[in-house]
Amino acid sequence: MRKIFMICTVLLCQFLNAQTTSPEKDSVAIAKSDSLILAKARLKAAEKAVAKANALAIDLAVARAKIIAQYKADSLAAIEKPKWVQKNRASVDISEVTFVNWNAGGSNSISALLGLNSSLNYKYKDFYWTNKSKVRYGLHKQEDQKLRKTEDIIELSSNIGYRQDSLTNWFFSAQFNFKTQFTNGYKYPNRERAISKFLAPGYMFVGAGAEYGKDMEKFSFYFSPLTVKTTYVLDRGLADKGAFGVDPAVYDDEGNVLRRGRTSKNEVGILVTNYFETGIFENINVSSKTSLYTDYLNSFGNIDVDWLVNFDFKVNQYVKASLGSHIKYDDDIKILTPTDIKDKYVENGARVQWKQILGIGVALDF
Repeated sequence: MRKIFMICTVLLCQFLNAQTTSPEKDSVAIAKSDSLILAKARLKAAEKAVAKANALAIDLAVARAKIIAQYKADSLAAIEKPKWVQKNRASVDISEVTFVNWNAGGSNSISALLGLNSSLNYKYKDFYWTNKSKVRYGLHKQEDQKLRKTEDIIELSSNIGYRQDSLTNWFFSAQFNFKTQFTNGYKYPNRERAISKFLAPGYMFVGAGAEYGKDMEKFSFYFSPLTVKTTYVLDRGLADKGAFGVDPAVYDDEGNVLRRGRTSKNEVGILVTNYFETGIFENINVSSKTSLYTDYLNSFGNIDVDWLVNFDFKVNQYVKASLGSHIKYDDDIKILTPTDIKDKYVENGARVQWKQILGIGVALDF
């Protein structure tokens, strides 16, 4: 009987225990289910945010790629596109002096100098081609005197260069230069005997070498170990006299011409040129152009010098002043000194030639 009572007690306790723990288990299950639903909702929200962020990142990447592509295209178009650039400048310098009842005396005079500079330049990547022309002509009229020439220049030049890459400023270069004048030149006051004429002389330089310059318009240095210099004297009278270094005519004892004078002379030598330009004050620029040449075959080491220095003073957009100095030395140009006998001259050695110019005028760029 006692055993039956104990068994019933145990069964009753188990039943009561089952009845009391079932609600707690249900509440725990419900809590877990709610947490799972919330976590799933948060995960979906996070997935949507990530999807939006990825879409925005893709849009930004596409936009950035388009901007970079457009920038590169514009840059390449601006840098690599072949381009010709032309510049022209015309100038007129005038000086005038007038005296009316001037107690100290003096002569009325007026002078004018016309100039035209033109350039046509081409640049593509590491290749450049520059072409320049320079024309200057000046006249002077003084009271009781005829017109006199003060300036007469025709100059054409062309320069081609190529470098291997943009890391160097050295270029393989070839240059061409030609100079002559418009009208006859005289040793005033003698107007009967011309000492120079058009293409008498004419100088042509053609050569190849190396040129250094980061900005060719401001600074350049050129060295050519092989340059051909040709001197033209196409006037028969000057050629027969052997002017400007050409071979003169050969005469017999009776004065008959055995061989006419040559109208040209060729030389092969070394050419070194330098150009430099900078601003020293706000409206004042200075430029220097130097050319040194020596011939291999005839008097090697005897250097022909051509040095031009010019100061430009800018008053405003159109009005300017200039001060220039031009020094030349050429061993082939001998100085002729007149004698007591008419039309007879004595030939002396070469001398340094110097010309100085000061002018105020108007300049127009177009």
